[in-house]
Amino acid sequence: MNSLLKKDFDENGVAILPGFYSSEQIDEVVDSIARRKLERPMNVTVDLLDTGERSLLGLLSPQEIATRRMKINDLYLDMEGVRELALSDRLALILGQLLEYPPALCNSLYFEKGSQQPPHVDSIYMTPVTANHLIAIWVALEDTHVDAGQLEYYPGSHKIEPMIFSNGTRHFVPDEMPEWHAYIEAEVAQHGFTKQVFPAKKGDVLIWHANLLHGGSPIADPSRTRKSLVFHYFSTDDVTGLGMKQCPMSSGFWIDRPIQHVPEEAFKRASAEDAYLARYPDVARAVSEGHFASGLQHYELFGKAEGRTI
Repeated sequence: MNSLLKKDFDENGVAILPGFYSSEQIDEVVDSIARRKLERPMNVTVDLLDTGERSLLGLLSPQEIATRRMKINDLYLDMEGVRELALSDRLALILGQLLEYPPALCNSLYFEKGSQQPPHVDSIYMTPVTANHLIAIWVALEDTHVDAGQLEYYPGSHKIEPMIFSNGTRHFVPDEMPEWHAYIEAEVAQHGFTKQVFPAKKGDVLIWHANLLHGGSPIADPSRTRKSLVFHYFSTDDVTGLGMKQCPMSSGFWIDRPIQHVPEEAFKRASAEDAYLARYPDVARAVSEGHFASGLQHYELFGKAEGRTI
C-alpha cells in the first residue's frame, strides 16, 4: 500500500482511491441491484428515509420502490457482486493495513439518492468492542453532481475525543444526542476543522475512519440520483470475540447473519395497502399508472376526505 495513503488516513481520517473500480464493474453491480429491486424479495430490508420506517422490498409496491427515497440494507448477504466490491483482493488488503486487522464486512447500504444525513460519526451507532476497530468505505456508482447532495466530511475530526454517554460507553443514548451534537460542534470550532465535499466520479472509493465526522449535503434537485454503496467493517479480532459467523473472502471476511428486524407495523401496512387497492379498483389503476406511490398515499391525500375506508 502507498505510504501516503496511510499517512492521509492517519492524519485526516480519510483515504481516497480515484477510479478504483472500472465502469464495467460498477455497471454490472448497478444492473444486478436494479433486477433485485424488480424481484421485490422478502429478505431485503429497507429504511424509508423520509419517514424513518423500516420495511421489506417485498412489502412495497413497485411504484413505491421506484419513487420513494430509501436505503436498501445488506445486499451483500446474498449478492456476490456486491460482496466483490466490498472485499475485492486489492481493497481488502488496503483495508486490512489501515485497520491493522483483517476486515470483516458487517453491513452494506445502497442509496439511489443523497442521504442528506446531518454530520455524524459511525462509531456511536455501530460501536466496536475495541476502540478504532471499525472502518467504512463509500463507493460512487455514478458521477456525482453538486445538486444531488454530495458526501461531506471534516478532515482530522476523527481525532476528537469520543464523548462517553450516561451508559458509560461510546454507544449513543438517543435522549443525549443534542448534548453530543453540541459537544462535536464545539470541538470542531475549537480545532478549526473545516468541511470538505467529495466530488466523486464513478468508480471512486472513499475510505473513512469510524470516528470521522461526515454526512450528506442537501439535495437541490430531487430529480437527480446519487447512486452509491456504503460498507462497514469490524476487525476480525472483535468479530471473533462476539462469536459471529465469518466467511472468508480474499484477505478478509464477510459476516453471515440474519437480516435486520422489521417491525410488525410494516406487515400491517402492506396488508392495509392490499385491502385498499382491492376495494377501490380506480385507486389501484391510478397507482399502477404512477399517479400515486401507493394506495395509502391516495388515502391520506384524498381518500379520507372522500369517505373511503382502509
